[in-house]
Amino acid sequence: MRILIVGGTGLISSELAANLSSSGHELTLVTRGRSQVAPPPPGASTITADATQPEQLRSALRGPRLRGEKFDAVIQTVAFTPGHVAEDVETFAPLTDRYVLIATGAAYETVDRFIPLTEDYPLNNSVWEYADLKAQCEEVLRSHAASAGLEWTIVRPAHTYGPSKIPAFTANSRKPWTLVDRMRRGADIIVPGDGTSLWTITHARDVAAGIAGLVASEAAAGMAVHVTSDQALTWNAIYSTIADAAGLSREQYERQRLCVPSDAMVAAAPSQAGSIYGDKMHPAIYDTTLIQALVPGWSASTTFADGMREAVEWFEADPARQEIDEDANAYLDKLGGIYRAALGQSQA
Repeated sequence: MRILIVGGTGLISSELAANLSSSGHELTLVTRGRSQVAPPPPGASTITADATQPEQLRSALRGPRLRGEKFDAVIQTVAFTPGHVAEDVETFAPLTDRYVLIATGAAYETVDRFIPLTEDYPLNNSVWEYADLKAQCEEVLRSHAASAGLEWTIVRPAHTYGPSKIPAFTANSRKPWTLVDRMRRGADIIVPGDGTSLWTITHARDVAAGIAGLVASEAAAGMAVHVTSDQALTWNAIYSTIADAAGLSREQYERQRLCVPSDAMVAAAPSQAGSIYGDKMHPAIYDTTLIQALVPGWSASTTFADGMREAVEWFEADPARQEIDEDANAYLDKLGGIYRAALGQSQA
């Protein structure tokens, strides 16, 4: 297949590009040419353009390298606003038979939920702007694509990690090595609530394999599909697994572990309200029946323990990757100091 990825060097999209390239597809990536994490795979063509600027993108697609040629599929990995998707429909309807939008499982209504979410669960997350906008992206695609004659598939991954991304509840997004550094130097490991809420976490390589399968599936046309692990871990399990990969003993981890409620995290960092109140403080478990039916043989096969060992090795392979977020450290140290003092007072 001749496939265009808008993106291709991010967490999920770089794994997707590698998967599709190794499978023999003719691959073109549209990027801004800035990523230091994942270079395009060998043999892939690249176009440098800002995909959020529709005229710039259209000009690049009409350029001498492509000359408006058609693709079997276009995979959009970096659309975060409904206006972007509306422009994409106009841009790509003449150029492809299938448009695949990478959306998010965070867009579901935020209620306490302990059963697996299915794809028909309401998209109504008004608490977190990012998730709300991604839901609007889906709606625009559905409403605009039919009149344009564009076939579509929506992919909903959830919390995704990979070699360059070590997950955490908060304060570890910009510079993921910060958490491992805190663990290794004996700082507080801030665990949300009592650590027993369930959370689904999936390796980017498994998400990429699911997306690649959906691109090849005619039956996936007109569907929104989860691509997540079907196993959920508690936050205690997530943090203890990261600590094990970082080389901490169980005793070390337990000494550093400190439970802090979500309200306190938001009070100390109000900018985190959306991602905490609108996402991570709620259990997240996803039904994967549909993806397994559409892509026979697919499963999220990378264990979290293996994935974390791989991530730690990736960061250790190049010290330049081991950047520390001092603002995040200050935030976590502040919370740790408050709650250590409160525990001490309670024990007096």
